[in-house]
Amino acid sequence: MMKVYLGIDTSCYTTSIAIMDHKGNLLADCRRILTVKSGGRGLAQSEMVFQHTRNLPVLLEQAIAELPDSYEFSAIGVSCQPRPTADSYMPAFLVGQGYAQVIGMAVKTPVHRISHQENHIYAGLWSSAGPLADDFLALHLSGGTTEIVKVIGGKTNPQITILGESRDLHAGQFIDRVGVALGLPFPAGPHLEKLAGTGRGEASVIPVAAENLHVSFSGPESHAQRLIAKGEAGAAVAAGVELCIAESIYQLISQAVTVTQLQQVLIVGGVTANLFIRRYLQDKLSNKQVQLYIPQPAYSSDNAVGAAYFASRQL
Repeated sequence: MMKVYLGIDTSCYTTSIAIMDHKGNLLADCRRILTVKSGGRGLAQSEMVFQHTRNLPVLLEQAIAELPDSYEFSAIGVSCQPRPTADSYMPAFLVGQGYAQVIGMAVKTPVHRISHQENHIYAGLWSSAGPLADDFLALHLSGGTTEIVKVIGGKTNPQITILGESRDLHAGQFIDRVGVALGLPFPAGPHLEKLAGTGRGEASVIPVAAENLHVSFSGPESHAQRLIAKGEAGAAVAAGVELCIAESIYQLISQAVTVTQLQQVLIVGGVTANLFIRRYLQDKLSNKQVQLYIPQPAYSSDNAVGAAYFASRQL
């Protein structure tokens, strides 16, 4: 009988199920992006809960269909909160946590609870095969988080300390707000990246606000909105947004490396799936002799692979 490890993640905009074997081979990876009405800029938590509740049985059935006839769940990993702190809470994660508890009781297997941020970090560790050091820096860049953190003991039981973050908007919010203003679907990340690719040579100049391990995207977003109102080409604005985020994050990482003297950096979160931002960071950080670890784009966006991988490492 094959022993497998189930991962569950119910984030703000994606329902995810993943299943791994004991060697870390990914057997199933099933996801469904939550539906946002055209022109909308997000969902209420109640709507997230409703859609996750509807999606999970379907995705679990799909995932199990990819397994051999004889299997057993050895452990379950599930994201239960946004960040690994006592005051971190979001109702959307209760759906995944509830399913994990019920399945765990039904098949008498342990349930390992982690945060959504830790889930991203473990997906990054699995996909990029690094960092190799136990202590490293991690950049978490998404619609709900813009943080540079120090990870201690990341391969076993990570202790995460925030070093720097956004003072206002998160990088993903910046992208989504500008994207919606440009008439792009929400979430806007992949659509803005495609549009920016046609305006790379004429990117709009959008100011960078980064200082002392903090960045700000509120001012840059207002600047981008003014450019749109003046009739500046959408592709140029989109390219300018990418460039602004990439340079802001480069400065954030550079400051963190200087402060901590840690040279290995893992970047995770949906925004880091953007290929332009990846290449920009790779090119500029290589001059600082920083070892940058980047998961495949599919494992940068929200997924349950990290939770399954975490569960497989606990036995």
